[in-house]
Amino acid sequence: MVEGAGKGAVPGIITKDRSGSVDEAVAELTRLIDERGMKVFVVVDHSGEAGRVGLELRDTKLVIFGSPAGGTPVMQASPLAALDLPLKVLVWDDGGQTRVSYTDPGVLAERYQLREALAARLAGIGPLTDALTG
Repeated sequence: MVEGAGKGAVPGIITKDRSGSVDEAVAELTRLIDERGMKVFVVVDHSGEAGRVGLELRDTKLVIFGSPAGGTPVMQASPLAALDLPLKVLVWDDGGQTRVSYTDPGVLAERYQLREALAARLAGIGPLTDALTG
């Protein structure tokens, strides 16, 4: 796992390694999200869209997901949190290594000055991605 360290790291972004392809990781992630009673709102295929306009981009997919029951209280407390919700996981190829990246939920809690109970609503992304990459 790379947490804001190393080549290309961005502070506040957590990156974990996963075996297999990007497509396999996205399929497993969407299954895990569904198992946990959350909703996948959309999978954005950045590389596929780039290819449709004649550009090349490493295999890159963004999974946007969440739970209205979990996220709504956060947005009620801090309306600007809607800029970061629903939650997002980026699954991407880094020279043959599949990576899974997301914004640290602690950073989101700090950004929106969330009380502990509301911050906890965002923290599930860690165990979710652990299940994906473990």
